Amino acid sequence: MTTSTRPYTLLSVGELLADFIGHYVSSSLLDSLDFRRYQGGSPANMAANMARLGNKTAMVACVGNDNIGKYLVREVAEAGVDTQSIAIDPLEPTTIVLVSRTAGTPDFVAYRHADCQIKSEQIPDSLLAQVQLFHTTCFALSRKPAQDTIVEAAKRAQAAGCQVSIDANYAPSIWPDREQAWRVLSDYCSAGALVKLSEDDAARLYGEPQPTERILNDFHQMGATMICFTLGREGSLVSYDGGSRQARIPGKKVDVVDVTGAGDAYWAGFLTAFVDGHTPEQCAQAGAVLAQMKLTRQGPLPGKIDRAVLYEG
Repeated sequence: MTTSTRPYTLLSVGELLADFIGHYVSSSLLDSLDFRRYQGGSPANMAANMARLGNKTAMVACVGNDNIGKYLVREVAEAGVDTQSIAIDPLEPTTIVLVSRTAGTPDFVAYRHADCQIKSEQIPDSLLAQVQLFHTTCFALSRKPAQDTIVEAAKRAQAAGCQVSIDANYAPSIWPDREQAWRVLSDYCSAGALVKLSEDDAARLYGEPQPTERILNDFHQMGATMICFTLGREGSLVSYDGGSRQARIPGKKVDVVDVTGAGDAYWAGFLTAFVDGHTPEQCAQAGAVLAQMKLTRQGPLPGKIDRAVLYEG
């Protein structure tokens, strides 16, 4: 069990990168002419979003010794994230991703460099002892040495009393070896993970759409204690107690302005409600509130958010 006496609500481990997002709506990168730079990386967004909700958060990541890296560290620090465990690689440049602005799942190309150079010495046991939640992503787990570092650290985190979490945002363009992805995910989930998974993520991970029951059963068998399966406009489904209990949360109609980062907003709301002691259904509702806030605005969430808004209505 996690404990509120630990100073850090979240330790987010993984990619801190620069997103160059299409300035105008287009069908894909083929038609994207102009781009704007944003601080990106799902773990970085998670840490920033949870900090905006009043949680104390820290980030483990790696950037290059360049001005893009300096910009990224500055951005997450200004969002209230502790950046002491972000390493600077002397050889690899900072990772960047080009992203299309679309109403659905964005088209993207990643230029991977420093993000996967995370080392074990960045995650000492002394840090894990101060943390309630240990979070990562499939993107972060897709390449060594970060892959081995993070899986090993997740097991130490569990032993130290942290709740392990993952956004299973699998993409074959990032992680072509699907069999390896399943092995690594299984290894990570065995630490009793909370798992966020979308319909798109699952279809990419399995290679084709699968019955929801099979997806949930597979992740519970790997060791996931709670699975939040997001269903886009249809809302979400939370499975817990080994799959014996489920909660269905219907979706709400939203006028989408910017879909980028909505999943990170959802999970930040969900995990904040989780550490606040709310039920799985209430956690999913809190996630939906923050995701809706993100979907209806351009760029990041507001600098400060009263977490009470997560529980209104």
